[in-house]
Amino acid sequence: MGTINVEVSLCNPQKPNLRAVEVQALVDTGATVLCIPEHVRIQLGLEELERREVTVANGKKEVVPYVGPVKISALGRSCYGGALVLGDRVLLGAIPMEDMDLVLSPTRQQVTVNPESPNIPSAIVM
Repeated sequence: MGTINVEVSLCNPQKPNLRAVEVQALVDTGATVLCIPEHVRIQLGLEELERREVTVANGKKEVVPYVGPVKISALGRSCYGGALVLGDRVLLGAIPMEDMDLVLSPTRQQVTVNPESPNIPSAIVM
């Protein structure tokens, strides 16, 4: 299976006067959170909340800024969260995917809304 991308809109809910950033995000279910490059952080005016240690694909550990809040929207659904600032492209991890109730369709190589809840995101809370 190749890489899967999805159109994502990112905005800073604390600064509604700033335009949202529309990007093609790489979907990575092996990652947990949203990752954004520094230039996206600057465009959205996101403040550093803390620093976090992360393990990147090559196994190295890095300490990176954690910023937020960020409103993440895709396929007519949205959620709020924080983002790690690293890399050169937006990476959409498993937590925002779950929060928006989005699933991967490997045969079609795309992200879709959960077919079991096509009209409104659902969640398991038990």
